[in-house]
Amino acid sequence: MSLGENLLYLRKKAGLSQEAVAEKLNVSRQTVSKWETGQTVPELIKAKLLSQLYNVSYNYLISGSHMGGDVTDIEMIVDEIDWTSAWSKKYPILDSYQGMKGINTYSEKISELYDTFKNELGFNDVDTVLVLKDILYQKYKTAKKKTNP
Repeated sequence: MSLGENLLYLRKKAGLSQEAVAEKLNVSRQTVSKWETGQTVPELIKAKLLSQLYNVSYNYLISGSHMGGDVTDIEMIVDEIDWTSAWSKKYPILDSYQGMKGINTYSEKISELYDTFKNELGFNDVDTVLVLKDILYQKYKTAKKKTNP
């Protein structure tokens, strides 16, 4: 989505007219129209004010990316995150385990377990992941207690 399309979308989502936006930013209605049609772009200070007006990050305003953006769309933000990459900064094993010898065997076993678990219990994909993750976490906590009494 272009900046202009994004500005138009956000203004309509906010239920504001071009006149109302223009008044809040101390510009003309024609200026708002030119921003929305892509004829011009807002100055940096006006872009900052627009992001505040629409309650979105500056990054979201200019790129349309939900990363760090519209706080009302948390689920969209979460879906865009590469969690493996994000967590690998703290846990480097996440960057390297996929190339380990024999890992494919375990990956296939876990995939089979996932499918069986999902089908036998009638869970959807999200519930299957959440329950399996929780089972693994409980196992981790138990093992940690045994090694750190």
